Amino acid sequence: MIRLQLPVLDSLADIQAAVQTAIEIEFSTLPPYLYAASSILPGTNAPAVACLREIIHEEMIHLCLASNIMNAIGGSPQMTVPKFPGPLPGDVGRNPDGTQFSVHLYPFSPESMKQGMNIEEPDEPIDPPEMEKLMAMAIASETGSIADYYRHLENALSQLPASAWQPGRNQIDDSQFFQGQLFAVNSFADAQKAISDIVSEGEGSSDSPLNFEGEVSHFYRFQEIYRNQVLTKANNAVGYVWGLPLGIDYAAAYPAITDPCIHDFSHEPAAAQAAQVRCNSAFSDMVDALQLAFNGQPAQLGVGVRSMFALRQAMQAALTTPLADGHSVAGPSFLYIPQNQRQS
Repeated sequence: MIRLQLPVLDSLADIQAAVQTAIEIEFSTLPPYLYAASSILPGTNAPAVACLREIIHEEMIHLCLASNIMNAIGGSPQMTVPKFPGPLPGDVGRNPDGTQFSVHLYPFSPESMKQGMNIEEPDEPIDPPEMEKLMAMAIASETGSIADYYRHLENALSQLPASAWQPGRNQIDDSQFFQGQLFAVNSFADAQKAISDIVSEGEGSSDSPLNFEGEVSHFYRFQEIYRNQVLTKANNAVGYVWGLPLGIDYAAAYPAITDPCIHDFSHEPAAAQAAQVRCNSAFSDMVDALQLAFNGQPAQLGVGVRSMFALRQAMQAALTTPLADGHSVAGPSFLYIPQNQRQS
């Protein structure tokens, strides 16, 4: 479990800063989850692909909701590009045992699924026998899980006067993006619902691995893939049991390197270098479009969606272009390139 610092929220500026950290947390989960999902060989690991796509889809919605909260209280969302390897925003850099927690771009593997579990882990996971040791080492008081961070933020938002809320300001709703799943935030009640959705979809409820819509939450989806077992309802103390194999084959993945973001491509074939440029250009286009869309230019959402498709195509090219060793490939590095340096 990562431990996030719980900031003092005494002013509107403090709360806006905390919401910005929440935006950065949501954005920072996308590259590692995308890297793992994109490195799965086409036509294989269907259950894992379905789970990971749904998680990525929901994380995008969480990014939009957090940005809507920021706009609703007069702030300006910033699409700050995460750097890997490194801690997530707001992380004090410790695991419960005191060691450094660093997020990496892992290809599809047990390590990538375990990392997803670490990011999404609730305070009290539903699987006591396996988690007791971790819980016994939990860090208390000044730090907490992502859910604790959101609850801390929710409490601060509840203290804001009605005059602090600016209904209709730069809101993105499901008429523009994620039909039927995204909504505007115009009041504390809306922000409370957004936070509730984010928390439940990430770690489930306090007494169930399911979110409020009855779907398995992110932590347990990662755990299903990691364990290669389906989480099934059962008549026991916790209400669930690990059941039949999910059908995971970690060998059915591209031989992608870890952390291409810090790899020296200057000695790699020209085709591999070009693939990285395409990936980074498409990613950068997407970042710029989202920045504008969340700050009063909703038409840029269409540009962002086109950039997402371009990124998907570029990722496939990168994952099928061998490096100099003749075997390995490099997935997307998720590096931001200034606009005047991008591939057209």
